[in-house]
Amino acid sequence: MILQTLSLLNYKNFDSENFVFDPKINCFVGNNGVGKTNVLDAIYHLSFGKSYFNPITSQNIKHGEDFFVVEGIYKKNDADEKIVVSAKRGNKKIIKRNGKSYEKFSDHIGFLPLVIISPADRDLIIEGSETRRKFMDGVISQGDSSYLNTLINYNKVLAQRNSLLKYFAANNTFNKDTIDIYNQQMHSYGTVIFNKRVSFLEKFMPVFLKRYKSISNSNESVNLVYKSQLQDDELLKLLEENITKDKITQYSNFGIHKDDLSFEIDEFPIKKFGSQGQQKSYLIALKLAQFDFIKEQNKVNPILLLDDIFDKLDEQRVEQIISLVDNENFGQIFITDTHGERTEAVIKKIHQTYKMFQL
Repeated sequence: MILQTLSLLNYKNFDSENFVFDPKINCFVGNNGVGKTNVLDAIYHLSFGKSYFNPITSQNIKHGEDFFVVEGIYKKNDADEKIVVSAKRGNKKIIKRNGKSYEKFSDHIGFLPLVIISPADRDLIIEGSETRRKFMDGVISQGDSSYLNTLINYNKVLAQRNSLLKYFAANNTFNKDTIDIYNQQMHSYGTVIFNKRVSFLEKFMPVFLKRYKSISNSNESVNLVYKSQLQDDELLKLLEENITKDKITQYSNFGIHKDDLSFEIDEFPIKKFGSQGQQKSYLIALKLAQFDFIKEQNKVNPILLLDDIFDKLDEQRVEQIISLVDNENFGQIFITDTHGERTEAVIKKIHQTYKMFQL
């Protein structure tokens, strides 16, 4: 799968811009603030229908304009695929494939598999559990549309149950029959999600450990531990036994929406005990393992976006990552850097075609 062309109109800092890409390596170079990362984000937008860095749609429209349009033409399975994402202030965002609008955005997820490695990934270590759940859900969803639909349904029921708990508190009332309906639905969806997350991590862990070993060149042991309340008991029982707490807090305190991933190094949290270099290696191993996993699931090479990695990693690590495209296992890669000479020097060491874009 190859992104052949990209057109931007009123997207972030761009008025109007068109790019024709190399099938292997594409580098965007220039000073900070010229829009290098915005180009990668536009490519991300085409895969996921949203920005990686700013999920608020209206804030991706250029200042002073009323709309944006991002258009990409891909070659996939020997066919051209035209994807357009557009948004107008005050209107719903639209995603079109070959001129036809998607009724559900979730139907598009996984069609154009993509992995991004960015300095913003550090949020996976320093932020709360929601960020790590989103990572896990994102990897699974790109290859399993039924998982994504189950997750959407679970979140709808969760929101309804939380609203009901607030209604009970505001009106000083309680209806067991109604809450039981939501408990049963949450249990049904939540159990499916829990089992798929367990299965995913069983397959993902060996890939991740192999990637970390190849990147870090070190002997420390790393681990990725799944933590869920459903490891202690089935969800229906947890919901029924803790209804008093839920009524007091007006919130559902148990369920797969409380799951987390623990990032560990030598059996300690990497957030507290990992060096900056170890944390960077961990995150890159995580993302490259994501690449491997999605490729295996989808039977297609995901597009790989490398944002500003030269400023965050030593040159040896960067060379290791770039050299991966010498291997046929990788497909098309997009890179941003502030120093064009540095980027080109590294890329020339491998034997692939490339294109430089000065912004």
